[in-house]
Amino acid sequence: MKTNTKRTTVYLDSELHRALRIKAAETEHSMSELVEEAIKLSLAEDSIDLAAFKQRKDEPSLAFEDVLKKLRKNGKI
Repeated sequence: MKTNTKRTTVYLDSELHRALRIKAAETEHSMSELVEEAIKLSLAEDSIDLAAFKQRKDEPSLAFEDVLKKLRKNGKI
């Protein structure tokens, strides 16, 4: 086990737990490793989203209704 780790309890749906256990066995990784990797990926996605928001903060806001009208007009929806 890695150093400087913390133990935690996570409650999973029984089917999700079973799928995680099977994936761990198939990949020869521990369930903890798989959960940790999934959390890291999720946090990385959040980081990318936050950076995009920061980058686009000065763009003008668009009304949702106007966007819908434009999409309908252009045959997108």
